[in-house]
Amino acid sequence: MAKVSAGTRMSAEERRESVVRAAVVEFARTGYHGTSTEAIARRVGVSQPYLFRLFPGKLALFQAAAQRCFERMTAAFEQAADGLGGEEALGAMGEAYSALVSDRDVLLLQMQLYVTAASDESPELTEFVRGRWTALWDFVRSRTGATDEELKSFFATGMLINTLVSLGIPGEDRCWAGLSDSCKLAASTTDPSSATGN
Repeated sequence: MAKVSAGTRMSAEERRESVVRAAVVEFARTGYHGTSTEAIARRVGVSQPYLFRLFPGKLALFQAAAQRCFERMTAAFEQAADGLGGEEALGAMGEAYSALVSDRDVLLLQMQLYVTAASDESPELTEFVRGRWTALWDFVRSRTGATDEELKSFFATGMLINTLVSLGIPGEDRCWAGLSDSCKLAASTTDPSSATGN
């Protein structure tokens, strides 16, 4: 992410947006505990005191990044299913998800969200991530009319894709057997080494 040049003036809202984008990248790569607010500020090109004028602390930054992640998934699902219903809508959402997680930061931030929420170190954060997850579940159900079994299969496939792509397992590997070619899109367009910025 390019830093803003000294001569460029940004509104507080534009700066806030830059901070959220930077938080997504930093938290995706090093997690909640491994990411410093200093690293986020440095990525944006602002001071930590300025960062704290936009967000009261690290937890608020993590929540903003989490919210962005879930918003992107919901928007991708909604766009993919536009004009469709039932199984067609569900299939289109699955294809959209595969394309979405080919963005390594989207994929890794999801994984970081689940790990952090599972730690129970911050009940507020755990509740926040759980709430966004269940809202996504309810959105898919309401948009597609999927049964419990269809929802289970849809989200289970998504988590399998997360695991395979996180591990860098190529799309031609036997572990991808039974998944559609569109699911394998995430494997073919993601470079595992980019997780660490290499």
